Amino acid sequence: MINLIKADLFKLRKSMAFRILLGITSASAVIMTMMAYWIPQGKIEASMTGIGFMFSDVNMISILGAVIAGIFICGDFDTKTIHDAITTGYSRGTVIVSKAFVFGIAIVFMLLPYAIITGIALGTGSEFNMGSVAIGYLHLLTSEAGTIFSASDIWKLLVIMLTLIIVYMAQLSICVPLAFVLKKPVFVVAINYGFSILTAQLMGLAKNSAVFDSLFSCTPYGGNYTFLTLDSTAGDLIKAIGVSAAFIIVILAITFAIFRRSEMK
Repeated sequence: MINLIKADLFKLRKSMAFRILLGITSASAVIMTMMAYWIPQGKIEASMTGIGFMFSDVNMISILGAVIAGIFICGDFDTKTIHDAITTGYSRGTVIVSKAFVFGIAIVFMLLPYAIITGIALGTGSEFNMGSVAIGYLHLLTSEAGTIFSASDIWKLLVIMLTLIIVYMAQLSICVPLAFVLKKPVFVVAINYGFSILTAQLMGLAKNSAVFDSLFSCTPYGGNYTFLTLDSTAGDLIKAIGVSAAFIIVILAITFAIFRRSEMK
């Protein structure tokens, strides 16, 4: 497995497509932050919050994360890389775990610009606002704007940022079975983005049903896992990480159950 991971990490590091996607998330993080800064100052209209949300982490990663899965998993079916790995003795489970691991690493790097720029922006003590559309790092940015951070607050902020990355990784983990089953990047991107829109609507339903809210919070899409702030307790963070980790394991198990029965063509 180590050799497979090393090979994929090398391919990721050399990939021009990944560099472009990383550049897009970096630019989007800057645009999101600047719009959140200009809106409360009146430099742009509050009605522009919809456009600002387009550049937010939750929206960009739901699209670009699926693109990464399409490039590095579906693409390996086209080049027969996965076929070669299996024919040379690697088990299908090993292939799935190695691909999922590298996919997770790619997600981490793509979210780092949002984490870094959010941290820098909060450090300025300025006011940021994006209305009610704020989720993830954007929510953290607008909720904690103007806060004077103590040393303990800074450490907790870092833990929250790491937790958000894990939650996003769990949400995007459904791209792994989609990529292994469909083998077509366009389908992976379309289905994942459609699913992200569906889960956003289900969050509204969860607010009106305690039973559904309890069930939905067992997934990384529910609860308050993308609305973490300094007011969140240690229990909230542990639950977010635990639910996300369990969800990833379940998704990988489902992927293995499906992929082990599929024919390699």
